[in-house]
Amino acid sequence: MARPVVGIIGNSYLLNDQYPVHAGGQMNTEAIAEVSGCLPFIVPSDPRFVSVEELLEVCDGFLLTGGRPNVHPEEYGEPETEAHGAFDRARDAVALALVRACVARGQPFLGLCRGFQEVNVAMGGSLYPEIRDLPGRMNHRMPPDGTIEEKFELRHDVSFTEGGVFHRVMGASKVLTNTLHGQGIKEPGPRVVIDGHADDGTPEAIYIKDAPGFTLAVQWHPEWNAANDPVSRPLFEHFGAAVRAWAADGSAMPVMTAAQ
Repeated sequence: MARPVVGIIGNSYLLNDQYPVHAGGQMNTEAIAEVSGCLPFIVPSDPRFVSVEELLEVCDGFLLTGGRPNVHPEEYGEPETEAHGAFDRARDAVALALVRACVARGQPFLGLCRGFQEVNVAMGGSLYPEIRDLPGRMNHRMPPDGTIEEKFELRHDVSFTEGGVFHRVMGASKVLTNTLHGQGIKEPGPRVVIDGHADDGTPEAIYIKDAPGFTLAVQWHPEWNAANDPVSRPLFEHFGAAVRAWAADGSAMPVMTAAQ
């Protein structure tokens, strides 16, 4: 029996500093294939090549991945500054519209890091350009040096709303996560529910209020060691269950989008 298809939102890179490619991290495909139990499908995130309407028909669910470029501040009504970093307007055009369409249809998605920020911006929220510059905040960025294991090392706690969606998914009210981001939520969108925070108050886990389907997103990178990590595994397992339900008959899974 064919596995349901998860569209993994790709990023634009230059291979060997000269050959343009659309690519996705292997750890994303491993998490989707081995933990969610779905078929990973890398999406070239550029509206010249794909439309949201086509993606909604081809894929059963979507993984909104991390990426070095940031969502352009014009998408939330603020001017571009040097602190906002690099951008990918083509990915913005695909991902933000895709989030809104999925929320409306009940089609499942899981947002990671930049994907977490895309969900907030798509739903009318804004971002801080640099979390570490805010009073009382820690440096959430990836360590500049060290091995890949050291960069993805679990570094801070995230506390969830007692009895909320993430508490029920994780089976714990506090978990230990990695952290590899510079930006973060400034103002949540009107329907964005912040369900988890780091110890310094930075939003780390969200979902969309009253959405008919699976709309979870996290600021960390659970795709790292997803099969073995006790925080990552249930997140990808629940996402996989939502994707299979959608693939079977278009059923949404609202239990994961509202605290009970």
